[in-house]
Amino acid sequence: MNMIFGVKDRPKFGQTILFAIQQLLAIMAATLVVPVITNGATGSTLSPAAALFGAGVGTLVYLLFTKFRSPVFLGSSFAFLGSMAAAFAGGVSMTLGYAGLILGAVFAGFVYVIIAAAVKVAGVKWLDRLMPVVVIGPTVSIIGLSLAGNAVSDLVKGSVVNAEGAAVASPLITVLCGLVALLVTMLCSTYGKKMVRLIPFILGILAGYAVAAVFTLIGNATATDALKVLDFSKLSVLWENGVTLKTFVNYELVTKDFVFLKAAKGFAELNWGYVSAIAVAYVPVAFVVFAEHIADHKNISSIIGKDLLKDPGLSRTLLGDGVGSMAGALLGGCPNTTYGESVACVAITRNASVVTILATAILAMLVSFFSPFVAFVNSIPGCVMGGVCIALYGFIAVSGLKMIQQVDLGKDNNLFVVSTILVTGIGGLSLTFGKITITPVAVALILGILANQILKGRSANRD
Repeated sequence: MNMIFGVKDRPKFGQTILFAIQQLLAIMAATLVVPVITNGATGSTLSPAAALFGAGVGTLVYLLFTKFRSPVFLGSSFAFLGSMAAAFAGGVSMTLGYAGLILGAVFAGFVYVIIAAAVKVAGVKWLDRLMPVVVIGPTVSIIGLSLAGNAVSDLVKGSVVNAEGAAVASPLITVLCGLVALLVTMLCSTYGKKMVRLIPFILGILAGYAVAAVFTLIGNATATDALKVLDFSKLSVLWENGVTLKTFVNYELVTKDFVFLKAAKGFAELNWGYVSAIAVAYVPVAFVVFAEHIADHKNISSIIGKDLLKDPGLSRTLLGDGVGSMAGALLGGCPNTTYGESVACVAITRNASVVTILATAILAMLVSFFSPFVAFVNSIPGCVMGGVCIALYGFIAVSGLKMIQQVDLGKDNNLFVVSTILVTGIGGLSLTFGKITITPVAVALILGILANQILKGRSANRD
């Protein structure tokens, strides 16, 4: 795929800011929702803004370790949701639970450090033998396809809810808003001039948002709940108490919301039993996320035409991911991971500039203090993001299918490996051992590796 901006290219300053906003919009929803889910499950008070700040810090750490040669953004990892819940379940106090979040991220990060050291000694050729294209290709595809249900379910959701918490907008209206966002994204990416082609997601989201706002205004004027898509109350933080410093600056981040502040007293309560439980909850999941790390880097390598596992090298990407997760959790509580949404954004916009990722990381840190931007993002209806995510997740899936094109599916061994990965991954096969859950993507990858090792000696063509 030909890039408009390559890894080392530096867009103009104004362009860079626009590209960074687009990357931020692509990853922000998922990054913000991880602490929200954890809060709902545990009663904790993790701050989504702090998680966003932590993602920015984690990405900066990753870029430093990779010598600014890998255009990858790190965001809050869904794979550690169960581990984070276990940290609070095993703690005798809430402060101990917060300390457990930080400790768990350190354990997970050390897994990456150990693997990175092993890779540094043994090289990466063993990885190509263990996970060749016939394994990685379908795995990348299911990373996108496994998210398809999220995009579709968001497509029928408006932001305005009734007393029971159910969305009041008609699914026909919300789908229309989402499809407008998708259509504008596609048209801008396909027919737009150079600058328009580089920011299709911004334009798509704004178009879908505008349509949702029109329907909502009509619904409010006519008292028609079915037309109320956009919840304007999420913007009320900007004016409800008058214009004050807090209207624009979320200064609570530096006073109480960073996780290390919440965990300050919890470290004194640590005991070996709790520490062991945290290790059991986090370490196995780190190995699962390692598999996704490989798949994401293989994917973006195929997109930009440069093998990132060789330059800057797998050992560096692992160190960046691992230490970045530690740094992110220290601030936001959520271990970070490479984001497929970011990879898809690179693919669709053909902008692989590391400067854009650097600007996105800095912007993530800055806007976490800027209340109006966070309020606007929180007000974007699920249907609008769902429409845009159809393109994002679809591109991840298609990137994997392009890899599969390199595989001779006329051979039985390749056919069985690919089919095993696709069916188990799309079917959602997951395995749970106590508090540890192996995600469908990881299960599919493991089964694919096993199938490939068993069958690779047999390559008869299917008649």
